[in-house]
Amino acid sequence: MAIDLAVQRATVSPGLPADDSFHAWVLAALNGHREAAELVIRIVDADEGRALNAAWRGREKATNVLSFSADLPADLGLPVLGDLVLCAPVVAAEAAEQGKPLADHFAHLTVHGVLHLLGYDHEQDADAERMEAEERRILAGLGIPDPY
Repeated sequence: MAIDLAVQRATVSPGLPADDSFHAWVLAALNGHREAAELVIRIVDADEGRALNAAWRGREKATNVLSFSADLPADLGLPVLGDLVLCAPVVAAEAAEQGKPLADHFAHLTVHGVLHLLGYDHEQDADAERMEAEERRILAGLGIPDPY
């Protein structure tokens, strides 16, 4: 599988996973869904996370992960999938609150975001169940326990 992944670190935060980890998580999420993909993961602080969430979702607080699908016409044949934004302080706070290793939570949210880029959503109960089952399957393959 051909993956072109750029990891942008717009914040300095303790415990951020290595680029290789993000690459492995993206690869696992894409396996069986895409043969090639280009995407960007941007790791941000709370201020940038809040600004992006306000601009794109109308919510005045930072959130753990935002996904921005490329939504290109299929006939272009380009592997561009989109962008993910992970807010490091929110991810760290959630991991601590939930008693999870920070890397496991980053893995879960990376997989979750990639699935959104692939068209999964959790607006309806049946869709949420389908998405969560896929997340569990992918994370289990990475040796990460059920995040739910």
